[in-house]
Formats: sequence, structure tokens, C-alpha cells
Amino acid sequence: MIALYFLLSALIALAAAFARQRRTVKRLGAAFYLVQLSLVAHIVAEGYGEVSSQFFRFDAAGTLFFALLTIVSAFVFVHSCVYLRDNPIKEYRLYFTLLMLLTTAIAGAYFANNLAVTWIFLEATTLCSAGIIYHRRTAQALEAAWKYVFVCSTGIAMAYLGILLLAAATKCETLSYEAVAEAASSGNPLYLKTAFLLILSGYSCKLELFPLYTVGIDANFAAPAPASALISTGLVNAGFLALLRVYKLLAGTEVFPWVRSVLLIVGILSLGVGALFLRRTNNYKRFLSYSTVENMGIAAIGLGIGGIGVWAAVFHVVCHTLIKSSLFLQIAVVRQVYGNYRINRIGDYIHINRVGAVGLLTGMVVLVAFPPSPLFLSELMILKQVITDRNWWLVAALLLLMCIVIYSFGSRLIRLCYQPNQDSLHPAPARNALSWAAFSLLAAAMVVGIWQPALLQQLIDQIVSL
Repeated sequence: MIALYFLLSALIALAAAFARQRRTVKRLGAAFYLVQLSLVAHIVAEGYGEVSSQFFRFDAAGTLFFALLTIVSAFVFVHSCVYLRDNPIKEYRLYFTLLMLLTTAIAGAYFANNLAVTWIFLEATTLCSAGIIYHRRTAQALEAAWKYVFVCSTGIAMAYLGILLLAAATKCETLSYEAVAEAASSGNPLYLKTAFLLILSGYSCKLELFPLYTVGIDANFAAPAPASALISTGLVNAGFLALLRVYKLLAGTEVFPWVRSVLLIVGILSLGVGALFLRRTNNYKRFLSYSTVENMGIAAIGLGIGGIGVWAAVFHVVCHTLIKSSLFLQIAVVRQVYGNYRINRIGDYIHINRVGAVGLLTGMVVLVAFPPSPLFLSELMILKQVITDRNWWLVAALLLLMCIVIYSFGSRLIRLCYQPNQDSLHPAPARNALSWAAFSLLAAAMVVGIWQPALLQQLIDQIVSL
């Protein structure tokens, strides 16, 4: 089944590269997402845990994140059709080809049941993302694309060294996660620690975690805003899932307490970087990108403290996917209205696009974890576990940095909606349909904050127990 999925998805994406009309690209896109939905239906019908081939498995983690990917990518496709409506057909079809290929590569990383295969698909996402980042064909976009390729390739190379070292430490003939997990307990502790450091540092360029988080910030800034919604959620989730699988296979080793300590340090550094730079940036896309760094830092802290924190980390990432994609799609509408993302030059959005402004203000409340935000539940679980562990320095750091985040979001988004607009700007009409569509993702997240479906809880329970 997985081979047929990759074949159909790749063929449809490549067919879009030769389309002569926008209508053809849209029809191919509809066919592409029909394939994605068909795979979701197949997995649900067959049950989780099916081994599709030697290197792929339809487990709970891959299924949950793939379902989210399908939803977000479909929204991105629809918004992109409007966002790029004035682009030449050559740029238009190339963008959508790369968007579909990126979605396919991310799906491959989700379902990979082998360390090396995960690495291969994450490297494939680098190439697809770089083409999307360079979409505008400006000097700034070219610089961001080359930086993304160079830093991500360096990071992926570091991760590959970590995978090789992990294979050497466990002496496994295969790099499947189950085989490595069984042999990891007898591995050399120094090799295991070094391998984890290399993998964490390497995959941080996809996770948007410290230390290689900067490449994601520049990528989201240069890429079209709808594509940034996919990069900041679907692609970040691929990095998170790759790290989570390594985290779980080291859970039975003597180095696991050290692994958790490293994740705590990386998490608090990422949270600190995200919180502080939220105050410094003057661009709304960079602003949302630093918010991703901050939220992934919270997820890393959840993994680091263990216990209920692991469940909270997975839940946090799942809900962040819906919230952040909604905000990026709303910001795409903002650019269509004002023509830029500059914080100090645009305002009065509440009178130009009331639906979009309400969506942004509601997104602000949800993203800073005020009820009924689902992030309130995940962050409360993490804080409760930290207090239970009597880790008071971490409690103080979390509370201080979260206060900075709340102030930053409140001051910036309220400014966009209510400050007087610059006279030199000539806002274009807003598209309320796009704002309503983006708001629907946020509404879904708020529903999860009030009521968690039994299926979602079951999936996360299975992910955590792997």
C-alpha cells in the first residue's frame, strides 16, 4: 500500500509541473488529496500497527500526524491558489509541484520504521522546501534558500553520524526502531550519549529547536505565507516524531536520565530564545516563527521531565499544528491586504477585515494558552509534573518566560488590529472566505481544548507507550 501511495503522489505532483493551465493544477491537487484521504481511510480500516513493507509501518504516531498533515496541507493548497493567483503559470505550477512533493516526503518520514529511511525522507524535505523558499526569485529569497540547504544538509549530516554511531553502539544488522531499541540497553553509554547529541543537534533544523532553529526562521520569512503554515507544522512535526522515536528507543538504557536532562536544557534554551526574540522582531512572519521555537521548546521540556510530561508534549505538538497553521494562513490574508508584514507600519485591521482580526486575536489567546486553549491543558500538565518533581528553578523559568510571551503576543497583535494605519499604505479588499477557512482550524483546536475525543486520547496513549 505504501509503495502505491508514493507512486501515485509523486506522479500527480510531477504531472502538475507540466500543466499548462491553473485549472489543471487545481484538478491534480484534488486528485492528490484524494490519495491522501484514501491512505488515511485504509489505515483506519486495517487498524494501526500494520507493517506496510520492510521499512514502513502504519503506527499510531504516523497515523495521527499524517491525518493532521493531510488537513493542513489541503488548507495550504486552497489558500495558495488565491495567494498566487497573479503569478506566471511557470512559477504557479512549480510551487504546487514542490508543495505536493514536500507533503509526500513528510508523510514518508512519519511512517518510516527505520532510522536511515527517516533520515532519507527528512533530507528530501530539505530539497522540496528550498524550492518553495526561493519562490519569489529575489536576492533575499535566494540567500534564505541557500542558507536552508546548507544548514539543513549540515544538520542532517550530523544526524547521520549519530545514526551510524548508534548502529555501532548497538551492533544491529538492521536500523529498524524495534531492533535498535532491543539492543540499545547493552550499548556503550558514551556512544549512546554522543549519538543522541548528534541526532538532536542535526534534527533541530527541522524541529526549529536550539541550536539550529535560525534556519527555520529565515525559511518561513522568505517562503509564501501559506507554505510557511506547512513548514512550521507538518515539517516541524516530522522532526519531532523522528526525535521522539529515538527518545523512546533510549528509554530502556542507563543513559536515559542524561537524555532527559539534555532535552530539558535544550527546551528551556529554545523557550528563552523564542520568548526574547518575540520582543525584537519587526515582521509578523518572523514573529510567528519564533513562536514555533518557543512552543517546540515547551514540547522538549515535556519530554525532558518525563511522566505525564511526555503525553503533554505529544498533545501540545498536535494542537500547535492546528493553531499555528491557522495563524499563518490568517497572516497570508494580512499580506494580501497590506502588501507586507511590517509590524510598525500596518494597523487598523479590525476595520478592514473583521473576521481576520477576530481570528488573529482569538489565535493569540489560544496560542498563549488561555482557556479554552488545548495548550492550557498541556502546559498545565507539564507545570504540574515540574512542581511534583520540586524542580523550582524550572518553575520560575517557565513562569517568567511565559509572561514575556503573553506580553509580546498581546502588544503585537493588538497593535495590528487597532493601531492607526500608515497614510502611505493603500489596503486592498480582504477575502473573508479565506479568513473563515483559517478560523475553522482554530475552532477545531478550541474544541479539543474543551473536549478530547476518545480516539485522540487512545492514539496519544499508544504513542507514549511505544
